[in-house]
Amino acid sequence: MESPLDPPQDHSPELPQASRREPILMLPPALTAYILLLAVVHLRVLLPAEWENWTIEVFGFIPKRYDWTLVDLSFPGGAGAKVWTFVTYSLLHANLTHIGFNVLWLLPFGSALARRFGAMRFFLFMAVTAVAGALAHLVTHEHAVAPMIGASASVSGAMAAAIRFAFVRGSFLSFSRGDADAAAKVPALSLSRALRNPRVLAFLLVWFGVNLIFGIGSIAIGTEGASIAWQAHIGGFFAGLFLFSLFDPVPRTNANAAGAAY
Repeated sequence: MESPLDPPQDHSPELPQASRREPILMLPPALTAYILLLAVVHLRVLLPAEWENWTIEVFGFIPKRYDWTLVDLSFPGGAGAKVWTFVTYSLLHANLTHIGFNVLWLLPFGSALARRFGAMRFFLFMAVTAVAGALAHLVTHEHAVAPMIGASASVSGAMAAAIRFAFVRGSFLSFSRGDADAAAKVPALSLSRALRNPRVLAFLLVWFGVNLIFGIGSIAIGTEGASIAWQAHIGGFFAGLFLFSLFDPVPRTNANAAGAAY
């Protein structure tokens, strides 16, 4: 018996389960391309040590690079690196564990977001959240010399954006989701409704707790060893949460009617 809250039943001829319900982790092309890019960039570890260090210094994000009081300290890459490293740092990773954690988080959240945004919006979104993470790191590590690398700011942004629709009925974290494409295209919650939703708030609490206590993700590599750039995670997360609507192509006309989370 159908509940009033259940979506209309499909009375089309019965299809095999695999055809009716596409696995939620079947990667869309945009996410596959992004992960392959991370993997190809990581092949830099096969370079001689001095070349690998050079790539980190040229493409990693170094806050000290933006210290305008310095006149006698230069970094590889020159003035151009002051621009491109806001994004390129997010394509570099310290080791396979580092890249593995980021890809693991991207599988559910990045898949849904790439399906929803399409390739161009998805790539631009990942770049914008990387910039936000770099800015947060710059503000909190003004004179740091150690390069920051890792896609975690962008991954955090993708997670934040995805929770704007992840718990809506029919979406990928709801109790009654449809196939992967349909789950990614449900109308999103407005920001105010999302921040009043118990499941979204619980997710936020857990996410911030994990980052503040354990700090999984972006790594700064330098003479003092590796540390967790958790401020970059938060910068990317807030950017994804607040800028989601600027990228979202799905109309939110019926969001208030369909926005109850289950």
